[in-house]
Order: sequence, then C-alpha cells, then structure tokens
Amino acid sequence: MIILPAVDIKDGRCVRLKQGKAEDCTVYGDDPVEMAKKWADEGGKYLHVVDLDGAFGGKPANADAIAKIAQAIDIPVEVGGGLRTDDDVRRLLDAGVSRAIIGTRALSDKDGMKHLIDEFGDKVAVGIDAKDGLVQVKGWVETSDTQAVDLARQLDEMGVATLIYTDTSRDGMLKGVNLEATSIFCDAVSCQVIASGGVTSEDDITGLLGLEKPNLCGVIVGKALYDGRVDLRKMNEML
Repeated sequence: MIILPAVDIKDGRCVRLKQGKAEDCTVYGDDPVEMAKKWADEGGKYLHVVDLDGAFGGKPANADAIAKIAQAIDIPVEVGGGLRTDDDVRRLLDAGVSRAIIGTRALSDKDGMKHLIDEFGDKVAVGIDAKDGLVQVKGWVETSDTQAVDLARQLDEMGVATLIYTDTSRDGMLKGVNLEATSIFCDAVSCQVIASGGVTSEDDITGLLGLEKPNLCGVIVGKALYDGRVDLRKMNEML
C-alpha cells in the first residue's frame, strides 16, 4: 500500500473541500505546482490531483496547471474531474499524466467505459464516490440509486485495473476512514483498490493495513496532511 498525497485545484488554487461542497472551501496555496513539488520532495510516490472546477462544470478546467504538475515532478500523477469524453482522457495522458480517473461517465455510459478500458488499459482508473453506499456523481452533487459495490463489480468484470473508493461523508471531515465499507468494497472486486476519505491520523493507516486486503494498493490523504495532523514521511515508514 502506498500513500497518495492529494492536490485539489479550484480557481487555479490548491484547496480542500468538506464533503465535496464547493461553498465549504479552504485555500492552502495559490500555486498547485509548488504544492505538488512539496509532496514529491517529502517522499510521495504517486500524486492524486482533482480538477474541482472540471468536476463541477463537466469538462476539464485546469489543464495548464495539471500539465505543469506532470512535468515538474518525477513521480506518477493521476487526475480526475470532468473527464467526460475520450478526447479529454487523451489530452490528459498526452500532457504527461500517468492515469486518468473517470467518475460520472462510469455510471452513465457503460459502453463508453468499456471502450476506454480496452483502449487505455491501466492508464484509466475509475473513481467510485459513495454516500451511505450509493454512488454520487457530477462532483458529488447528485446521488444515484446504484450501490457502489454493484458498480464496482461491473467495472471489475470490464477489466478495470484500479478503482478509487471514496466515502464522501468522511472526505475532508477528519473523522477517520470507514474501514468496514472499505473492507466490503475490496472483497467485492479482484482489481486494485485505492481508499479515500477521512484519513485523520496515522491510526487510520494502521487500520487499513490491518484489513489485510491484498488488492488495497493505496490510500489518498488530503486535509490531514495540509493541517499537519499527519506526516508523509512517517506514514511511508509504516508501510
């Protein structure tokens, strides 16, 4: 399992939201590229970037900043937010991003999703964001009637390499990881799973490791890193 520091971009700045709500935003820096360099310098092995403007608007909105991030650091970068077309994915990968994260489209366009997986392989991941077990889409603004584990199984059968599971009720709230839901999610699929949402202390890392799920390959850490509640180097030493 690896730690993926998160860089969320809104209005060109590095921010964190609570439960994905645009109106509940804390700004941590005016330069996402410098923030990306900071996490790479502190031992990050993979960077998780979210184009929040893209997620809310339905199309990529911070392409220039993301391209600069990919060129500025030596570690792989995965990016999600507003990737609704094949061309969106191609442009992102052409800019040097290692992995594109699909969210809304994975629920609304199953045929298109299968085509993306077949074409791009492990360069495409799917983010499944859920509240009370139900998939949320369009920047978490809409909640569907689809169970997260059901969508996960469908995507696993399509051959997706990596799923990113976020408990949106915990994201940015510093209330701890939902270990039970993460365990159930990992058991539902054979592909790799990255956990997200709620990391508050090193105890959450211990808890995830304690699940002993061989397909749990990473955990995304955001607000706890920015608030100094956890230390990236220390967490890496635990793995």
